Amino acid sequence: MLVIGAKGFATELLDVIIDNGMQNNLCFYDDINKNKEGYVFNKYPIINSEEKATEYFKNTDTQFCLGIGNPQIRNALSEKFIKMGGELTSVISLYAKISNNGSVIGQGATVLHYCTIASNVQIGKAPLIYHNVQITHDCIIGDYAELSPGAIILGRVKVGNNVHIGANATILPNIEIGNYCIIGAGAVVTKNVPDNSVVAGVPAVPLSR
Repeated sequence: MLVIGAKGFATELLDVIIDNGMQNNLCFYDDINKNKEGYVFNKYPIINSEEKATEYFKNTDTQFCLGIGNPQIRNALSEKFIKMGGELTSVISLYAKISNNGSVIGQGATVLHYCTIASNVQIGKAPLIYHNVQITHDCIIGDYAELSPGAIILGRVKVGNNVHIGANATILPNIEIGNYCIIGAGAVVTKNVPDNSVVAGVPAVPLSR
């Protein structure tokens, strides 16, 4: 398994990888600090170039997961490493509660501890679902969504692609959130949010488009 990223969220994801017994051939990828080869926690090697990553996929393991937040960056890195020969892989905590009654999570999901995903929830490609997120019945979440710690998505909500929902935000039932939106931390969303919007507050109001 190659984890894309070597700091911050990538180190949080490491806990889930270890719990799941997925650390065989585990490496991290960081091409920002190219002159600093090393290890994560003095144990897991860091690959620092596309050439080395391609060689890893060819000779060691094709699986990779996204250890970086931000929907647009996750989207771009996913496509980049698939083209290099990698296979986008989900890492889902054993401590997440996911309903078996009609709920589906797309390829490449990263789901941390103590999330609750209720019945008949449809989640797209490569979401990042942080600690203690709650998604209740009949919600639809688009590709590359980033749901921050404590976010609550109530029944029949629709969330578009490449959306960031901030920590402890609450989306009330039947709300529709468009593509490329940002929902501020602690916001309570009571009205539909159009594409490319930034909203925040209680109740949430538009800040920019």
